[in-house]
Amino acid sequence: MAGKKTVPSIKQELLLKAREAALCAIKTYNDPLITFKTEAYIVLMIVAWTYLLHAYYRSQGIEYRYFKQKGKRKKFDRTKQGAHKYWGLEDCLNDEHCPIDEASRKNLLFLIGLRHEIEHQMSPNIDSYLSGRYQACAMNFNHYARQLFGDSHALDEYLTYSIQLAGLTGGQLLAPAIPKNVRGFIETFDAGIPDGEFNDSRFSYRLLFTKKLANKPGQADSVVEFINPDSELAKEIDKQYWVKKEVEKQKFRPTDVVTRVNEAGYGKFRVNPEHVEMWKAEDAKNPAKGYGVEVAGQWYWYERWV
Repeated sequence: MAGKKTVPSIKQELLLKAREAALCAIKTYNDPLITFKTEAYIVLMIVAWTYLLHAYYRSQGIEYRYFKQKGKRKKFDRTKQGAHKYWGLEDCLNDEHCPIDEASRKNLLFLIGLRHEIEHQMSPNIDSYLSGRYQACAMNFNHYARQLFGDSHALDEYLTYSIQLAGLTGGQLLAPAIPKNVRGFIETFDAGIPDGEFNDSRFSYRLLFTKKLANKPGQADSVVEFINPDSELAKEIDKQYWVKKEVEKQKFRPTDVVTRVNEAGYGKFRVNPEHVEMWKAEDAKNPAKGYGVEVAGQWYWYERWV
């Protein structure tokens, strides 16, 4: 007699969908033949996080369906066909019981806002421009899948580094042309979060790369090797990095510029709209004018602009 098939619980089904959506997002983003990377990645990761948090709220007995309280009874919102309506990701993140830390939460709120900006329009060049935030989103998902539901739900065994067909050069890292509405959204969002969250790897995962020129015979030849930040090698790399950084001009974030202007007596001057309108009117982000520079997808102003 054949054994009975077990029916997975709703929580397990949600976790399965969350895991597959996340893997599909990562696979799509890493596919060199796909040109629709950012939009597809964000949509799929939003789906993945939504299912993950639904599974969490279900496990905690927290109601995650939309409803209106009618006296002592709840009247649940439904679709035209009668199905329950469940919280979207933003509502999941805003609930007081949300288990996500603030930097990871800000990362997701940024991606939700970015999705609204690029929806139904062509937004070229943002795939690499914001890659640090996409990377952080995937790593945060893996962290919480494991922390909330155990090692069996983590994605580590499936993830690796994509193979590059060309070495990185300075020319490849030059800032791409970003649509004005997207650039404006990024600046406004970044200006509204504390420096501690902005520099947190859970908001944007940034790496410093240095080329490895030699290896010992017989050693594993990994493309990426992580070293202890306290090791002698790390200190030497850090020293070289800061030597290079010291000869560069001092840089200011938009919030730093606004602080300077406020301190000069213009208390009503803000990042948006005043500062944004000013640099747009002056075409101040034109590299030829020398007012600032783009570094790792972020715009910084020089002293001469301030």
